[in-house]
Amino acid sequence: MNIGIIGDCAGWHARQFALAATTRGHTAQMIDFRELASNLPERGGVSWGDPKNAPAPFHPDAILIRTMPAGTLEQVIFRMNLLGVAHTRGICLVNPPRSLEVCIDKYLTTTLCQNAGIAVPRTIVFQTAIQALEGLAILGGDGVVKPLFGSEGRGIVRVSDPDTAWRVFSAIERMGQVIYLQEFVQHPGWDLRVMVLDGRIVGGMKRDGNGHWRTNVAQGGSAEACPVPDIAAQMALDAARVTGVVFGGIDLILDVNGNWKLIEVNGVPGFRAFSRTTGIDVANLVIQQIEEKHTCPNLAL
Repeated sequence: MNIGIIGDCAGWHARQFALAATTRGHTAQMIDFRELASNLPERGGVSWGDPKNAPAPFHPDAILIRTMPAGTLEQVIFRMNLLGVAHTRGICLVNPPRSLEVCIDKYLTTTLCQNAGIAVPRTIVFQTAIQALEGLAILGGDGVVKPLFGSEGRGIVRVSDPDTAWRVFSAIERMGQVIYLQEFVQHPGWDLRVMVLDGRIVGGMKRDGNGHWRTNVAQGGSAEACPVPDIAAQMALDAARVTGVVFGGIDLILDVNGNWKLIEVNGVPGFRAFSRTTGIDVANLVIQQIEEKHTCPNLAL
């Protein structure tokens, strides 16, 4: 198979996927989102960019998406439409375009999961600082502000002081961004990352904040392999199903009453710490899954 990898060619995850693909006898090529183009009515309607000195254009059987770079509204819509066209033409995409659209948007993810009966923290979303300040009071005066589009814990701020909250909310409003505010969930100092692949649990990783309320490994937390309790496993699988992700990282947290709550669904999940901690070769498992689906088109991802 020809497997395209959209992402930073020097990045660890892209390199792991390329290594797994070539080791299993496939052709792997790095693709830059910025070089995607359409050339109708050529095959698939999508030009994936040709490697230098290649004798022919690259026609992928599968595409692994490892990055979603920032861009103008036109650029983002065009890129997602290209992925959608490729998906309808039978190219296997991990993850499918619609699931990426859902998971990139925390509001949409939270709404769909909550509507499906999956427990989530109380969430209020505003466009003005005045509304957000009133919303913080509704949440008990202790909340977490998250970028609507973001990952790895970057840009997350806990606010419990009204003056500080006002400055944070006002800055977000001035930038023309949405104020996504969740209640602060008192937790035991750690959360659970559950890796899922095509309707099954790959494994679990316990992420400890080491005394900080944020537990992301990318933000200084530590990690250890952890069995996934049945209730948490079902929540993770339900969240993957609702959002449409085939390969995803589902983040769950325990509240003070011992109830699990869904924090996030990652449609482009990092797994460096997960693989190191659990010993599971995630990249190889994903390539194997693509092989199975490619062999049985009726089970296409």
